[in-house]
Amino acid sequence: MTLNSIICIIAYILFAPVLGGLTSGIDRKITARMQGRQGPPLLQPFYDVIKLMKKETVVVNHVQIFYLLTFLIFVIFTGTLFFGGFDLLLVFFALTTANLFLILAATSSHSPYSTMGANREMMQMLSYEPMVLLTAVGFYLSTGTFKVREIVHSTGHIPILTLPGVFVGFVFILTIKLRKHPFDLATSHHAHQEMVKGITTEFSGRMFAIVEIAHWYENIFLMGVIALFFLNASKWTIILAATAVSITYFIEILVDNTNARVKWQKMFKNSWITTIIIGALNIFILEVFTKGV
Repeated sequence: MTLNSIICIIAYILFAPVLGGLTSGIDRKITARMQGRQGPPLLQPFYDVIKLMKKETVVVNHVQIFYLLTFLIFVIFTGTLFFGGFDLLLVFFALTTANLFLILAATSSHSPYSTMGANREMMQMLSYEPMVLLTAVGFYLSTGTFKVREIVHSTGHIPILTLPGVFVGFVFILTIKLRKHPFDLATSHHAHQEMVKGITTEFSGRMFAIVEIAHWYENIFLMGVIALFFLNASKWTIILAATAVSITYFIEILVDNTNARVKWQKMFKNSWITTIIIGALNIFILEVFTKGV
């Protein structure tokens, strides 16, 4: 591991929750403006987490706390692997493991609302995991490596030039990962669900704060994956990547505010259709082109 990788890992651990909280605040402000409201202060997400830390924590069982802490640790571990420049397959495997612990934490309470939310979370995982796997495969076919460090320092083309379909597919399932309309089935940041708060219904106080902080870490990691499509050894690609991340996140907010929530069957069907038609087709064409060359 290089010194640069160690610095990136430390920076992610220290600053990702700050950037994640600010991103959440910007999200709320833009959403409010789209709805004709003033909106909360930019730092409101931090105020909310501080308030949660001070609240009484109702513990259903002690194993729930263990699962939630493990969820947070694995989310942070996922980001450290990614920003440390490690293997993309290992990165995505760690992220899947983190989500499994969140599901276990929800089901351990035996609440019908959180259990139903956990079931929907599993359906969401089945919807987006194929596209996540294709993303890793696409980067390998485009750059010849799974290593994030080698992709970023590649002297060839930027990956988006050969992976436009994979990029569109990943942005599509990103709506699920960011828990935005029309795919916020398991839980939502808005108080409109028939399941109260779904998978997070039985989390309170510090436990719910852990979930929020984990989502801040996760969102920064996901934005890092978006940036990876636009990066190579050229310094100017950093500006390109930052612009792409900003535009992508704005599009996700726009989609969130212009679509109604759909049923899980439609989410599952649309995600797999997008994966097969756009993602897999892009991979197939790239593989044929690579072998032809």
